[in-house]
This record gives sequence, structure tokens and C-alpha cells, in this order.
Amino acid sequence: MPTHMGYPGVYIEELPSSVRTIASVTTSVTAFVGHTRRGPLHQPVRVTSFADFERRFGGLTARGAVGYAVHQFFGNGGAVAVIVRVARAGTGKEACVTLNSTEGKSDCPVLEVHAKEPGSWGSRLRVAVDHDTPAPDRTFNLQVLDARGGARESFTGLSMDPGHGRFVETVVNSGSALVRVKAVDRDRPDPSGTVSKPFAAKLPNLHVELKVKIGDVEREFTLHDPHHDGEKPANVVELALLLERKLRSLPDAPGKHTYAGVQVTPFGRRIQVVAGSIDPADVVRFVGECANDLGLEGSVNPPAFALEGGEDGDPPGPRDLIGSETAKTGIQALRDVDDVNLLVLPELSAYESTDDMVTVVSAAGQLCQERRIFLLVDSPSAWGNVDAARAGIGAFDAVRGDHAALYFPHVQLTDPLTGRLRAFPPSGAVAGVVARIDSERGVWKAPAGTEARLAGVRSLTVKLSDRENGLLNPLGVNCLRTFPVVGPLVWGARTLAGADALDSEWKYVPVRRLALHVEESLHRGLQWVVFEPNTEQLWQQIRLKASAYLNDLFRQGAFKGGTPREAYFVKCDKDTTTEADIDNGVVNVVIGIAPVKPAEFVIVKIQQVAGQFDLS
Repeated sequence: MPTHMGYPGVYIEELPSSVRTIASVTTSVTAFVGHTRRGPLHQPVRVTSFADFERRFGGLTARGAVGYAVHQFFGNGGAVAVIVRVARAGTGKEACVTLNSTEGKSDCPVLEVHAKEPGSWGSRLRVAVDHDTPAPDRTFNLQVLDARGGARESFTGLSMDPGHGRFVETVVNSGSALVRVKAVDRDRPDPSGTVSKPFAAKLPNLHVELKVKIGDVEREFTLHDPHHDGEKPANVVELALLLERKLRSLPDAPGKHTYAGVQVTPFGRRIQVVAGSIDPADVVRFVGECANDLGLEGSVNPPAFALEGGEDGDPPGPRDLIGSETAKTGIQALRDVDDVNLLVLPELSAYESTDDMVTVVSAAGQLCQERRIFLLVDSPSAWGNVDAARAGIGAFDAVRGDHAALYFPHVQLTDPLTGRLRAFPPSGAVAGVVARIDSERGVWKAPAGTEARLAGVRSLTVKLSDRENGLLNPLGVNCLRTFPVVGPLVWGARTLAGADALDSEWKYVPVRRLALHVEESLHRGLQWVVFEPNTEQLWQQIRLKASAYLNDLFRQGAFKGGTPREAYFVKCDKDTTTEADIDNGVVNVVIGIAPVKPAEFVIVKIQQVAGQFDLS
């Protein structure tokens, strides 16, 4: 705003800059769609390492190829992946448990606890409840435990009252990564473990012999011996401390730690006794009439309530993978995700029907065209030799788009689950190679050649010769080869539209991917143009910003030509935007680039020369 001049002197005014740069977008964020052990269904989740994938999606499973593809992606240089879990419709079930309450009613269900995602993994979860809160007569604590010693979540001071600030549904459902809950009544769930009846103001006679049983291990002890234990407990807290010390001092069964981890917690005028294990079988029971006299059989529950009934979903079929654009399921879930550059569907190659595979590739190809994504297609697993590949490639004629590339044959790696050599579709490893070369050389470098080594690959299912490679390359099939010293690598960089017979301008993978990269960068970088006055001043700014962006790519080696004039042009003026366009609110920008193309065939000519050379 103008400076207010109130006195004679020098005034300084900061002017806002009108510089708007066009930044390069990502090139190798890879989406994997298919079956995983766990994870949210049809929800894209970004992961940055295989360890991250293991935590969120459960790691490898023999029932699906996605885990192995992600493992190979990160092993070959991939940095960022987007995972979409898909299961066959009608399969998969969440583990759950219903917690009951005996407060005022007889064994009434009050709280349903469900695993947050379908799968058998949820059956490992345990839920522990206690009433050790500042308001033990109204609120409770909830712990979620993993039987394998994994994640642990704790929620304190919960209430079953929807009007309470710590209402159980609000707190747990927004804060837990493992479970979701549903309150079906207003009574609190009973605590886990053995809970005594309320003690009177004066504690009963404690000079008694008690029998206690945890699981199948039974012991007997004296609760209070005045010769060894000193003064008799005067309140519930002292009684809890004495009982815990007595239980922990009991000898354990051989090979077990049944009593060593017992915990006794006082709350109000009651105590809670919980075994050190979260095994539902380790129920603490006080046996005999003396126990009843002390009120130690008031409520007997397992140390933790086990969720049950979780079922893994079956691997998705073609319709499941294609999904619904309206419901954003299957591959359509990627429509709301920015910065996805590559798409991998590793489970397609296992389909017995090539028609099913082609159907999914067709739908995926359409999505890729709309979202500027490049699809990496695995050859069918039935292609066991070159003749099968030559005969089968005809099935892909209907989907020969320039937003996809097909790779043959499959790779053989050591399966981390079994330690045995096994064949896998190559798309995950190829995606990692693409990501690595993008970061080292740029998206304009063909993801093939001696730099495109396949890390971790022991061998290929089909060993190709130069002559056999020469039969497949003109058909638009990218071959994986094994060469001495360097080992297995990618030896092809053609799109599915790159067959010689098609004569496509998008014959090569790096040319197509560079164009997609430029298109997306300009699409985002020129958003500020919308609603600006459509005048020569705007056209000049567009030319300046676009030229600066393309010149940066030129200096990195993305375009051919010795000068910027030979490498690219940007045209935005009265020739591209007519008066009619201006009246319709249209500004036209014409951009041309001269991409570098890979040296697919290197010809060395040797000539024999007769005579002698003058070496002087």
C-alpha cells in the first residue's frame, strides 16, 4: 500500500514480487494396487520404506504379489510408494469382542471393540480394562495390546456418557490406529482380571489360608502372618500391596512366569488382580470359602479380552481391481491422489485368463491417460518362452497405448518367507530401477541399459539371446536380459505403442514420461493464470515463466539441440489467442520440446585399409 508521507525525509516501501516459478513435479512415486495382509481397504497410503510397509500393511504374504513387488521396488532404489489395498468383494472380516457390564444389570453388553481393518491380524489384539481413575465410580481406562508384543495403545479417563468430554467413541475412534469402538449402553465395561467385591470400612480377618489358581497352576499361601508380615493392612491400598507381594513370591511352574508378573491395583473400596500374561487362559481365581469371605470372587475375567473372528480377504479379481469411479475403489482410489507417476499391478500376471488381464490393463490405461500416470505391465506368467510371448502379445493389441510398457520375462529371487528361489512379476523391480535412474540421471534417461541393473535378482525365468531379443523388441516388448559381469538388467525402453508397425511418435518410454512430466509441471505451475486479465502483459509473464522452466530442463540435458532455440519454444501471443478466445475467457499457450531419444541401436562401422601409414 502507498506510504503515508507525514514529514520530510526518505521513505522505504517494500514492493511484492510478481515472480512465479514453475517447479518440477515428482517423476517416480509408484502406486501398488492389490492384496495385502492388512491395511485400510481402498484408501491410498503413502509409505517411504519397506519397514513402513510392514508396519502398515503387514509385510509379505504368500497369497499376494504386492508385498514382494514393494520389497523389490525399495530394494532397487525406489523412494516413495502409494499402496491401495484391495480384496475380493464379500471376503475379509474384522476381528471383534463385546465387553459386558455387571453394574446394575446382569451381564449386559455395553461396548463393542472392532479391529480397525479386516484381517486375521486383528485376532492378535487384546483389550484390557481397569477402573483405576480419579473417578473410579464413573470412568475407566482402556488398553489395546498386541499378543505378539507389538503396538500398545492406552486411553485413560473414558466415559460411556455421550455428553462427557472423554466419551469413549470420540477418544478411541479418533486416536487409535488399531481399533474402533461402539457404545451400546451407558454402563461401564467390567474390568479385566479378578475384581473383589467392595470391602467394608473395616477390613475382614486376614489371617486366612488362600488358594489361588492361574490357568492350570495352583498355589496356597497365608494372606497375612503377623510374625512375618508385621502389622495388618489398615486399608485397601495396603491390602493390595500385601497381596501383590505374596502372589509374586509364590514359586512358578517350570518354564512359566505365571505368578511373577501378577499386578494388584486398588480402586475405591475394591482391588483388581491381573496375571502378568495377556493370555486369556491365565485367569486369576481364588479358590475356597475363605476367598469368598474376602470377596475375591466378585468378578472373574481374563487378564485381557481377546478379539476374535478376523479373516483375511481373498486376492482381488478383475472387477475388484478396476473398482468403481463413483465409490473410489480399486485403482479408481488413485483419482484423489496427487503425485503418482507410475502404476504397478503385480497380481495381473497370475490371472489364468489373458482376457481378464487385458480388461484391467485397459481400465488402468484410461486412468493413466487422465491422471498423467505411466503403467508398468507384467507379462503373463504363462509366457514360458519366446514363442509363447510372440503368440500372446497379440492379445494386447487392443490396449497398445503410449502410457504403458510391458516387460518380459519374470524374475527369480529368493523368497524371504521360505528361503527358496521363486519367480516374481518384474514390475516392482523395474519401478525401483526407474526411480533410481530418475534420481541419478533424470526422467529423460531411458530406464534401461547397463545402469538398469536389477538388484537382488538371481536369474530370469527365460534366458534370451540377441536373436530372440530381436524378435520381441519390434513388437513393443521390453526384454530383461542377463549379461556377463553386470548380471540381470532391463534391456528395453519401448511403450506398448512402440511396435515398429505402429510408427508412433511416443515410441520410447523416456520420451513419453518426459512429456508427462512437463505437462504436469506446467499444469500446476500455471494455475495462477486463472482469472487474471487476459492481456499482453499476462501472455508475456506466461512466456517468461514457461521459458525459464524449460530452460532449466535444457541445461540438465532433457532436450536435444545446441541452443535453447533448437531445444524448445513457447508461444503465447495474439496469434495463439484471438479476440474470439479473449471474449470466451481462453488463453492459448503453445509449447514445443525436442526430447532426446535413446540410442537403441549402436552401429560401429569398421573398414579395412590397405597400404602403410606414415607414422612420422
